[in-house]
Amino acid sequence: MTVNQVALSYLVASVFFILALKGLSSPVAARRGNLFGIVGMAMAVLVTLAITRSVSLIVLAIAAGGTVGAIVARRVHMTQMPELVAAMHSLVGLAAVLIAIAAVNNPAAFNIPVPLPRGNRMELFIGTFIGAITFSGSVIAFGKLSGKLSGAPVVFKSQHWLNLILAIVMIGFGLAFFFATPDSQWPPFIIMAAIAFLLGFLIIIPIGGADMPVVISMLNSYSGWAAAGIGFSLNNNMLIISGSLVGSSGAILSYIMCKAMNRSFFSVILGGFGAAEGTAAAGAQKRNVKSGSADDAAFLMSNAESVIIVPGYGLAVARAQHAVKEMAEKLHTKGVKVRYAIHPVAGRMPGHMNVLLAEAEVPYDQVFEMDDINNEFGTTDVVLILGANDVVNPAAKTPGSAIYGMPILEAYKARTILVNKRSMATGYAGLDNELFYMDKTMMVFGDAKKVIEDIVKAL
Repeated sequence: MTVNQVALSYLVASVFFILALKGLSSPVAARRGNLFGIVGMAMAVLVTLAITRSVSLIVLAIAAGGTVGAIVARRVHMTQMPELVAAMHSLVGLAAVLIAIAAVNNPAAFNIPVPLPRGNRMELFIGTFIGAITFSGSVIAFGKLSGKLSGAPVVFKSQHWLNLILAIVMIGFGLAFFFATPDSQWPPFIIMAAIAFLLGFLIIIPIGGADMPVVISMLNSYSGWAAAGIGFSLNNNMLIISGSLVGSSGAILSYIMCKAMNRSFFSVILGGFGAAEGTAAAGAQKRNVKSGSADDAAFLMSNAESVIIVPGYGLAVARAQHAVKEMAEKLHTKGVKVRYAIHPVAGRMPGHMNVLLAEAEVPYDQVFEMDDINNEFGTTDVVLILGANDVVNPAAKTPGSAIYGMPILEAYKARTILVNKRSMATGYAGLDNELFYMDKTMMVFGDAKKVIEDIVKAL
C-alpha cells in the first residue's frame, strides 16, 4: 500500500471510531455503535498487516491475545466487568511503555531518525510515563475492585509530599533523557519509567472504594493519552486519533462522574473517601429497623399506582435483573406504572446498571437517569431499592457528611420505601443510611434474586 492509501484507510477507520462513540452515547444505538467500532478496528488491523514485514508474528500475537480474551470474556460475570476494564487499561499502559522502549532501542525500525531527535524523545517521555502510571494504577484498581486488596484508602504521613517529590524527580530524569547523548540516554529513561510505575501505585492506593467509578474512567483517559503520545513518536495517525478519542472521552466521563458525586478531580486524586464494602458503620446494628417479607412487598406494590425501582450493586451481585423484569411485567398487568431510576455512579463503573437492565431487555423508555426522574419520587407510591446504598443516602443533604453535596436519587420522598439488602452493612462510603430507619421504610433482607423471585410468586 502507498503512504496515501494507508493514511486514507486509517482516516476512514477513525471515522468509524467516532461513529462508534456517537452510537454508544445512547442505549438505542449502542449495538450499532459497537458494530462501527468493530469495523473500524478490523480495518486498522488489516491495514497494519498490509504494511508490516512481520505478518506471521503479529497474526500469532493476535491469535494468542484473542484466545485469552475470548476465554476471559465468556467466563467473566457482569459484577466482574469493572475489574476486567481496569485490567484492560493496565495492558494498554504496558503496551505503550514497551513500544517506547523498543523505539528508544531501535529507532530505525519505526522509521525514526538515528540518533533520536529531541522532539521524538519528548513524545516518548510523555507516552512512557503516562503508560507506566496507567499500568501500575490500573493494577491497584483491579485489586481493589476484585476484592484482592482492601477497598479502604491506604494513607500515610506526608503521602502527597512524597508523590510530589517523585513527580518532580521523574520529570527531572525525563529532561535528562531529552538532553542526553545517544550513548547516555538509557539510564535516565529507565529510571524515569521506574519512578512512573511507582507513582501510579502511590496515586491509586489512597483512593477509597467510593471513588472507584471515577478512577476507572480516569485510567481509561490515561490509557488513551498514552497511546496518542506514542502515536506521535511513531508518526501513526491511527494511534493519535484513536488515543485522543479515548483520552478526551475518558476525561469528559471523569468530569461527569465527579459532578455526580460532588467531587473535584483533584480531591479524588489527593485523597479518596470510602471504607471497604461490607463493613458496618458504628452503631448501625444497634438501631431498630422495620423489616418485612417478600409477600409484604408484593402486597404493597400490587396495590400501588406507581413504582420506581432503584437498582444497585446488590442487584448485580445476585444477577437479579431478569427476575426484576419479570416482576415489573407482573405489576404492569395489574395496572401499576413501573419505572427504573439510574444514578450515574450506581454499581462499580459508569453505566453498570444500564448494561444490566439492557441485558434483561428492559424497555429503554422505562429507564430514567437521575435528573429526569428525581422530581417524580414525591408523587410515587412505592420505591423499591435493590442493593443501592450511598446513591440514595439522605446524608448527602446534611452539612458535614462525607458525601455532603453529592446528588442522590431522592427516594426518601416516596410514600413507601422498600429496601432489599443482604445485611445492614454500609456502602463504599462507609456511612450509615438514615433512609433505612425511616417510619415509611421496610427492609426486606436476603439475596436480591431470591427475594424478587418470591415477590413474583406472591404477585
